[in-house]
Amino acid sequence: MKAFQINPATKEISEIEINGDNAALVSLIGQPDVGFDEIDDNGDRLYFDEACFIREQPGAGRFKLDSLPPVAGIGVVAGHNAAKDAMADVCVSLEALRNRVQFL
Repeated sequence: MKAFQINPATKEISEIEINGDNAALVSLIGQPDVGFDEIDDNGDRLYFDEACFIREQPGAGRFKLDSLPPVAGIGVVAGHNAAKDAMADVCVSLEALRNRVQFL
């Protein structure tokens, strides 16, 4: 499924394909404690290292999406199908997401 990876160390947002399971998110984010925040009304979610707020990650970089607290390390934006309680293709466009992300 289509998703976007936010890499604050390189200040890049790129389109990726993921299989939609938690193991894929853990692999991309690089940490086992994956949390999420909904970022709009269409079900898109930002997945991130839930412990990034307390774990020191030298060189990982930080980013802020809209008014959410700054996140350290890799973030993944993917859609969510509420009826199936499963990940889905992301709805937001890459251009729109780039306009909403600020690298710190």
